[in-house]
Amino acid sequence: MTNCNFIDFMVKINFMADSIKYKTAVYPGSFDPVTYGHLDILKRSLNVFDKVIIAVACNKKKPYLFPQPTRIELINRIIKDDKEIDTDRVSVIGLKGLLVKYVESIDAKVIIRGLRAVSDFEYELQLATTNRTLNPDIETIFMMTAEKYSFLSSTIVKEISRLGGDVSSMVHPAIAEELSKIYAKGENDETLM
Repeated sequence: MTNCNFIDFMVKINFMADSIKYKTAVYPGSFDPVTYGHLDILKRSLNVFDKVIIAVACNKKKPYLFPQPTRIELINRIIKDDKEIDTDRVSVIGLKGLLVKYVESIDAKVIIRGLRAVSDFEYELQLATTNRTLNPDIETIFMMTAEKYSFLSSTIVKEISRLGGDVSSMVHPAIAEELSKIYAKGENDETLM
């Protein structure tokens, strides 16, 4: 490769990297509640995208611990408190209807999905394929959560908290406080292993 070809190649690579950097991505989920695993995916997404929109889902068939407006408020409070997150580059919205329709409406092209383990992949692949069928111009990007959060789910956090366990290493203090208010009684004869 001559010097000129190498320079042309590097210019093309930098252009491609810049074109990726200037995109908006949508990070959808229930976030009931938001965990450190979710925040890990958000922070890493901000290394790739200029703007990330957290789309908080509301599915009438799914029972939520926190109503959608509360989940939005908690996420906003947490990201404002986190010095590693540039709040000018993050928006939190309540999502209603089809995710693909929302992504189209803001002229975005990327959906971010977090993966913890292989067991998540089958379900996430089904969602991504469905979304791609609805709009082939919208891509789904899967990000593996950091290894230290690979076991973590909102369901596990709620169960541990419900049974009186300490979730401070799994969620922001604001979430831990809200969970302790909800599960203050701590009266339960169930076992979680």
